[in-house]
Amino acid sequence: MGWKDMFATAEDIEDTQPVVTAAAAPAAAATAAVGGAIALFEPRTFDEATMIADKIKVGSAAAVNLHRLSKDYAQRTIDFLTGVVYALNGRIEKVGHNLILCSPASMKLSGIIEMNRDAE
Repeated sequence: MGWKDMFATAEDIEDTQPVVTAAAAPAAAATAAVGGAIALFEPRTFDEATMIADKIKVGSAAAVNLHRLSKDYAQRTIDFLTGVVYALNGRIEKVGHNLILCSPASMKLSGIIEMNRDAE
């Protein structure tokens, strides 16, 4: 803090403050999601679920291959990530055998994968 800052008037301070509107934050999040990456995970322990959750929280989607986890730990991981995605208004989808895709609300998904569809 310099001398100028100590004696500045309210008008001087207003002129130097950046203007942030309420619409700026969602626009930035939407921009980040458009070019957002999909993080790939292959957890070996349930503890790694928090790393996956952290990626989802910052706006990345997460493709999670659960094949290295026991059935019980895989289910616990799915339950945990379902809660994270729900809290963020996101989406969780099974996209393959032991493979789920978790995406935040800012990332739009399209299409349908039908796991039990008969081969034509």
